[in-house]
Amino acid sequence: MNHGTTHSSSDGADVVYTDSVFGAPCWVSLTSRDLTATQDFYSAVLGWQWRGARLGDRFRTALVDGVPVAGIAGVASMWQMAVAWTPYFAVSDADVAVARVRERGATAAVGPISLPPGRAALLADRDGAAFGVWQGKLVTEWEAWRQAALTFISLHTRDAFEAAIFYGEILDWASGLPGCCEVEYARDQVLLRSQGDVVARIESGAVDMPPDPSVRPHWQVHFTVADVEPCIRAAEKHGGSILEEGEQEAVLRDPDGAQFTVASRRQR
Repeated sequence: MNHGTTHSSSDGADVVYTDSVFGAPCWVSLTSRDLTATQDFYSAVLGWQWRGARLGDRFRTALVDGVPVAGIAGVASMWQMAVAWTPYFAVSDADVAVARVRERGATAAVGPISLPPGRAALLADRDGAAFGVWQGKLVTEWEAWRQAALTFISLHTRDAFEAAIFYGEILDWASGLPGCCEVEYARDQVLLRSQGDVVARIESGAVDMPPDPSVRPHWQVHFTVADVEPCIRAAEKHGGSILEEGEQEAVLRDPDGAQFTVASRRQR
């Protein structure tokens, strides 16, 4: 399955650039105040292993069976940010994406800033849902990350269709440009497809109902696991909390307050 143009690096690894998969989710990252404590929690709950990241000492990459899953960025205190899981979308030009966000009355919180080998910005849509954009080289083994389908994102918002228009204007969804993401309106959801694969969902409830003012819009990061129950018990044991619990899916919160979902692989 080919999701973008690749080039071989000096060590023989394939490198994918954001301009070849623009508009698609390309990574998820957790801002953290304490890298060691964060690694300990997610190792216990999700069985993650860790390696250093090329972005520097404040960053770590989580692995499952050698496949990259997510990043941890120890910048919450430095950037005065809340601890939260955030999805990043690939863009050809971070400055253009940030300008579009500002033009549409949304928020540019951080950046664009240079984080070799690329540039990043942390943003929020008009309803306050936080997301990021990344321009440059993608994480090593990015193709494996996509094909393993270990991570999925969904936007819970007040009006899915209005949100899809906003993100489409920022990220060139359904723009007709070669390689752009396609948008499909399906019942009460908006599905985002990249080269045929569903890579994100936007949902706001039944289409015949008015937008729910009680919904606090946010991007939810989902991690697939073999068995949900041990993750729930480990989260409780290691200082986390359970927000929603089911046999096939659970919404958890880590000790610092970051919310995430674990789902059985059968649910994906």
